[in-house]
Amino acid sequence: MANRHLSRSIAMQSLYEWDFKGRKNEQLDGIIQKNIAEFGPGMEDNSFVFDLVKKTLENRTKIDQLIEKCAPEWPINQVTLVDRNILRLGIYEILFGNYEEVPPKVAINEAIELAKSFGSESSGRFINGVLGTIYRELGEPMKDDFSGKEKKPKEK
Repeated sequence: MANRHLSRSIAMQSLYEWDFKGRKNEQLDGIIQKNIAEFGPGMEDNSFVFDLVKKTLENRTKIDQLIEKCAPEWPINQVTLVDRNILRLGIYEILFGNYEEVPPKVAINEAIELAKSFGSESSGRFINGVLGTIYRELGEPMKDDFSGKEKKPKEK
């Protein structure tokens, strides 16, 4: 498993556990460290895991509002814990992440893969639908070219 994919997997599991155990911030570092030891033994650089989890939670209020806006039939407390935390990670990477390191489409694909691994049979479609809606609302940044070239404006 690629290191970044493994890091996202551990980050998602850490967010899930934090959410499941009552969202106690004082337990967060211990949860992350335990999950790195369990699921990523020998990982040399775990800073990506810590960054993903902490920055996702720093932006959780904005992220959760987006989830509710883009999935209005699913109030945030009715979205499964797994799907909710995969969406949080994906939205964090799409909105607040570094596009040069992780283009939006890569973030979406990674979230879908996490949903297929950890979620229900319909999780992949749900995650894709919500993240796709957000991506389109942003104007599909980097849609045609990941090299950093500007996208040509559409003719009217």
